[in-house]
Amino acid sequence: MTPTELTRAAQKGDAAAFAALMEMHQSRLYRIAYAYLHNEGDALEAIQEATYRAYRKLKKLKEPTYFSTWLIRILLNYCADERKRKIRFSPVTEIRESGRWDRPEDPDLAAAVAALEPEYKQIIILSYFEGFSLTEVADILEIPAGTVKSRLHRALGKLRDQLEPKGELLS
Repeated sequence: MTPTELTRAAQKGDAAAFAALMEMHQSRLYRIAYAYLHNEGDALEAIQEATYRAYRKLKKLKEPTYFSTWLIRILLNYCADERKRKIRFSPVTEIRESGRWDRPEDPDLAAAVAALEPEYKQIIILSYFEGFSLTEVADILEIPAGTVKSRLHRALGKLRDQLEPKGELLS
């Protein structure tokens, strides 16, 4: 079955179809949750809560083809709420051992991404480390594509400023 067919079946009450959908998305959900919460236990709890919320509200999803972006939006909202609740606004200073986005070849890049403001960090993680197109990122974050492009441009500028050697002139 295609993801859209699975979504339609799950909306009609097929628990096995919903389980199959969640299994399809579990590794991506974990990477995203871990990138935001920086803790395996918190990431797993976020996935569990997002799964519960998705199951509870699945019948309200109007377009089954958008299940993936809808589910990720639920996860991102939960992660944002959890960060606020636990007052975790300090940037990550150490490179974590697991999590796909935390392991670029350049450890300075991982630290620079972790230090970005949340609205820039979201776009970098979703577009570069998770492979979503700018249109998909706009759908997930529920913002216009132009806003995604401008934030991406600003985020890349901030990363460039952090990563380029300061005060050195190229000859």
